Amino acid sequence: MLSDLDNFYLKREEPNRGCLLALRDIILSHSNEITPEWKYKLPFFYFKGKMLCYLWIHKKIRKPYIGFVHGNLIDHLDLLVEKRARMKILLIDIEEDLPIEEINSILTQAVYIYDN
Repeated sequence: MLSDLDNFYLKREEPNRGCLLALRDIILSHSNEITPEWKYKLPFFYFKGKMLCYLWIHKKIRKPYIGFVHGNLIDHLDLLVEKRARMKILLIDIEEDLPIEEINSILTQAVYIYDN
């Protein structure tokens, strides 16, 4: 039987499924110390046992995004605050190539928060 985490990706329709799977791979390849977890019915990614980021689909605009747990401590122009005090999100346009360098830059800042 598949885990809830695996089912999360499989239940999504294309092109969101492919985008979310690619984002998962980008996040996991950023560091050997990032691990996938199932938390709050979301695919979360932990760094050294602490919540780093998660994947979700924006309810209003139906686009995938990466939510950064300590986004308030990350300075990046493309991160959106919305109504969250601590979190910021990076919306992903599924019609465009994934912004891999941008994602890795933000992940580097997010990991730095936990290492210091």
